[in-house]
Amino acid sequence: MDSLQIIILSIVQGLTEFLPISSSAHLVLLPQVFGWADQGLVFDVALHFGSLIAVLYYFRAEVRRMLKSWSRSLAGGDPDQDSLLAWWVIIGTLPAIFVGFLLQGPIEEKLREPWVLATASIVFGLLLWFADANARRNRDEYQLRLTDVLIIGCCQALALIPGTSRSGITITLGLFLGLTRKAAARFSFLLAMPVIFASGVLQSVRMFTEVSLISWSDLLLGVVLSAISAGLCIHYFLRLVERLGMLPFVVYRVLLGLAIFALLS
Repeated sequence: MDSLQIIILSIVQGLTEFLPISSSAHLVLLPQVFGWADQGLVFDVALHFGSLIAVLYYFRAEVRRMLKSWSRSLAGGDPDQDSLLAWWVIIGTLPAIFVGFLLQGPIEEKLREPWVLATASIVFGLLLWFADANARRNRDEYQLRLTDVLIIGCCQALALIPGTSRSGITITLGLFLGLTRKAAARFSFLLAMPVIFASGVLQSVRMFTEVSLISWSDLLLGVVLSAISAGLCIHYFLRLVERLGMLPFVVYRVLLGLAIFALLS
């Protein structure tokens, strides 16, 4: 890959991983639009690792509190809101990991078609708009219940369909369940950590069978740019989401889907 391709893919991955607009759709479409060769599984793993670094760093204080409280609860200590949130992240992650382990290969083989990306982008974008327009928005992530977490976790597995957006579907369900926009986004980002890590481990195992390799300098550049762009995205999205709402992202998703259909016609 040339430097321009690395820079564009890395920045786009970092931005779209946490915005509700589907990173997988952009990583599939950009090489097709620009006529680039597929970047390969190794590079995709590196970019997701960069996103993981960003979200871990941004939520480092929350993660530290959650881990300490969760460890104390395992040792018989009294549970608190941080240990409960840690359990919710674990439980909410399990369905996506289970479905991903079983079906990620077949889904990638059969559902990476442009019309699937376009349809998912539009349909789940409109669902996000409906949830945002009708949400009560009177709860935070610490007020989630087990049933709420199971619903969000099961629906997170739908993000395996390219174009759905993992952050998009989890934020949508959070809004449906009465979370504020910021709380829905925060819980979505917390859920991203184990999902991205598990996906990275699975893809790392698979990538050893990949023939094409990429230089370490290219991988390092991709990780750094992805981490920086993802960190900036998380910071400003959480600062502005209550004011902006979800409509700008819905409009973008619909226009993206229509543009893909136009290219197919």
